Amino acid sequence: MQTQPKLSISHLHKSFSTARSTVKALSDINIEVADNEFVSLVGASGCGKSTLLSIVAGLQTFDEGEVLVDGIPIKGPGLDRGVVFQSYTLLPWLTAKKNVEFALREAGTDPKEISDIAARHLDLVKLAPFADSFPSQLSGGMKQRVAIARALSYRPKMLLMDEPFGALDALTRGQMQELLMQIWQEHRLTVIFVTHDVEEAVYLSDRVFVMGLNPGRIKECIAVPFARPRPAGAQRDREVLELQERVLQSIREETRVEL
Repeated sequence: MQTQPKLSISHLHKSFSTARSTVKALSDINIEVADNEFVSLVGASGCGKSTLLSIVAGLQTFDEGEVLVDGIPIKGPGLDRGVVFQSYTLLPWLTAKKNVEFALREAGTDPKEISDIAARHLDLVKLAPFADSFPSQLSGGMKQRVAIARALSYRPKMLLMDEPFGALDALTRGQMQELLMQIWQEHRLTVIFVTHDVEEAVYLSDRVFVMGLNPGRIKECIAVPFARPRPAGAQRDREVLELQERVLQSIREETRVEL
C-alpha cells in the first residue's frame, strides 16, 4: 500500500507583478516528499528556492496549483511546520530560554509546561548552560541553535530551513550539520533544506532537487544513495565527490552564458 506523502506540490505556478511587467518566478513545480525524508533545494541565485520554501511555509501565496501537507491544503503558516531562516530572528531583549518560551506561548502551549519544554529543547541543541544568555552574548552558531530549538519546541512534523548555516564559519557549519542530523534521526522530521552549498546538500540529503532558472522550475531530482549515518569526512569519498560534481554540472548548465 502506498503511503501518503508528507508534502505534495502539484503544478505550482507563482508570478510577481511590478508596475511595468510580470515575472514568472516558479513554473509547474511538482514535488512529493515522504515522511521523515530530508531533501534539499539547490540552484543558482534567483531560481526561486526561497520563494518555494516560503510558499510551503504558508508565508507567500501562489497563482495556480496545489500544496498539500498530510493531504490537507495549506492556508497559511501552521504549527505543523517549523521555519528556520539564515537570519536568526531572535528577540534581542529576551534570553535564549525566553525566546523559546515566547514561541510556545504564541503556539498556545499549556503555561504550566512552557518552562520545561523550553529547557528540554535548549538541552536538545546543547545550549542548556546558556539558557539565561541574551542573543548579544551568543555566537552565530549558538544563535542558530536557539532558532532551531524554538522551531522544534512546538513539535512540528516538518522543518523548513532557508540557508540556515550560510552565515557561519566552516567549523561551526560542520558542527551544525552534525547536530541537525542527530535531531532529524531522533525526532523523525521531514526536512526541506535550501542551500547554495552543493557539498552540504549531498551530505545531508536523501534527495537533491536542482532548480532551473527563468522561470524557476524543478530541473532534476538526484537521489543520494549513501548509507546513514554519514560520518564526518564522508564528503571527501570518491563516490560522494562524483555526485557533488553531477549536481554542480546540472546547476552550471542553467547559468552558462553563450559568447
